[in-house]
Amino acid sequence: MSQSELSNLIWSVADILRGDYRQSEYGRVILAFTVLRRLDCVLAPTKAAVLKEKDEKTAIGLNADPFMRKASGASFYNASTLDFTKIIGDQDNIDVNLMSYIEAFSPEVRDIFDRFNFAEIVDRLVKNKLLYMVTERFAGFDLHPQRVTNSQMGLVFEELIRKFAEASNDTAGEHFTPREVIRLMVNLLFVEDDDILSKAGIVRTIYDPTAGTGGMLSVADEYLMEHNPNAALTMYGQELNDMSYAICKADMLIKGQDVRNIKAGNTLSDDGHTDAKFDYMLSNPPFGVEWKKVQKEVQKEHKEKGFNGRFGPGLPRVSDGSLLFLMHLLSKMRPAKDGGSRFGIVLNGSPLFTGGAGSGESEIRRHVLESDLVEAIIGLPTDLFYNTGIATYVWIISNKKPAHRKGKVQLIDASGLWQKMRKSLGSKRREISDEGIDIVTRLFGECIPAQLATLFDAAGKETGREVVEEGQPAPQAPEGGSVKLRPLSMLLPNKAFGFRQITVERPLRDEAGEIVLGQRGKAKGQPQPDSALRDTEIVPLTEDVEAYFRREVIPHAPDAWIDHEKTKTGYEIPFNRHFYVFEPPRDLEEIDADLSEVTRNIQRMLVELAG
Repeated sequence: MSQSELSNLIWSVADILRGDYRQSEYGRVILAFTVLRRLDCVLAPTKAAVLKEKDEKTAIGLNADPFMRKASGASFYNASTLDFTKIIGDQDNIDVNLMSYIEAFSPEVRDIFDRFNFAEIVDRLVKNKLLYMVTERFAGFDLHPQRVTNSQMGLVFEELIRKFAEASNDTAGEHFTPREVIRLMVNLLFVEDDDILSKAGIVRTIYDPTAGTGGMLSVADEYLMEHNPNAALTMYGQELNDMSYAICKADMLIKGQDVRNIKAGNTLSDDGHTDAKFDYMLSNPPFGVEWKKVQKEVQKEHKEKGFNGRFGPGLPRVSDGSLLFLMHLLSKMRPAKDGGSRFGIVLNGSPLFTGGAGSGESEIRRHVLESDLVEAIIGLPTDLFYNTGIATYVWIISNKKPAHRKGKVQLIDASGLWQKMRKSLGSKRREISDEGIDIVTRLFGECIPAQLATLFDAAGKETGREVVEEGQPAPQAPEGGSVKLRPLSMLLPNKAFGFRQITVERPLRDEAGEIVLGQRGKAKGQPQPDSALRDTEIVPLTEDVEAYFRREVIPHAPDAWIDHEKTKTGYEIPFNRHFYVFEPPRDLEEIDADLSEVTRNIQRMLVELAG
């Protein structure tokens, strides 16, 4: 059974709830019972051994907890003689037995069900006389790890959350990221690190400050196990949403991770991993979400701690907190002398260019570019995410750049590397193809410029695509057809994204047209500026300001000057501008011929209709 079929089967429990519950309430019941049934199945093979340890150690006055953990074969246990089969076998006491079973879990599991408010869920099911039917239905779902792997179970949870989000008109994208996007990010994270991919006994840490259900952490772990089974990732995370946190914590428990590393709460206002540093990090923070709720705490840290805190470079506008998460991750980077860090973060287009010179956004971009931390920015296809169709970008940040990347940023336009999904999921109509992931991974890993050649036949139909690396010839066009080349990967110096905003002044003149001079202080004897004629110019950092001024301004305004005290340095990353390819419009003769042909066709059809 596929995970899609299994999630549909589990969601069918909604048929029992229909009428007594609103659609928006189905998810909390179904997700809580799915987690419980999964944990029940995971512990089933060692149930007898755990109970034996409990009886023996309690009889001699020892704390049975560590012995039960060891006997369970997992990092958690359940000390009750009950399981799903026994619970549904006593229909009259099902509510008491179910809560007794929950209380018999080790503390970290009980916290999961506290987050679900499981006691309230049970009480309401009892009042509606549905508890037995729901529990019995879940008892029939075989969620044993031998039948449903951890990876499949993670996908089932994500599918259930998506259904829950659709039923409640919620935003599924706040809970998880499409798996193919995570796979691409994980590839980029590890591709340059030979040690973790090849050496035995390597242990590294990975962190997600917006962990959701733990999908990013899980995919990173699966990737590493596939490439180097003798390496290990220790996972850390933090999640604001209680339901997502509970699912993530349950998933980490089953994987054998230390769930004390998964924290609940708001990462921006209440950092759960203060002073911690990590080898790798991944994040997909919410797009364009305001941070007014945590504004007081964030501004206080910025003002009081500066660069000793997380938000030293600057603060973005309150309407979009994406760059706050980027700075948070910067603060978690292991120093380069200790091995350094690399992280990937998904952002919308706004952080690339929003904010003029001197703004918080510009100062944050200035910090990461002047510190030579940006390895690459990858433009993703639109319509990839479940709750939005907007353009998104993956930033790869590192303080351990190899020599051939020093002083450069690689831009990769992967917006065309997609395939249409057979069935849309919310706003998600496209997915990045495996070929697309391979192309981006190779271009990033080899750090090479490239173009994408699209081949068209004589009728103008696309017949294929080829990646043309720098120095390679473009493919030949099909007979009677054509080849179109567009940039796919480029390497630009950090300074290419910087500029100086200069203020150009012109003199104030009196009614007679004479220049007004200052009468006192530093301005004495100097021409006074006319604020109505004041203008600004943007000068790339790669150009000399005075040379630009003489060339672009003086020929048009010989009396102008630069007020150097007002000069500001700014940074923006006009991603689409770099990849824009001008296509000249068709010849007028060709357009006229097409219009004439259309006119003739219309006249012919009118004659036919009249006849």
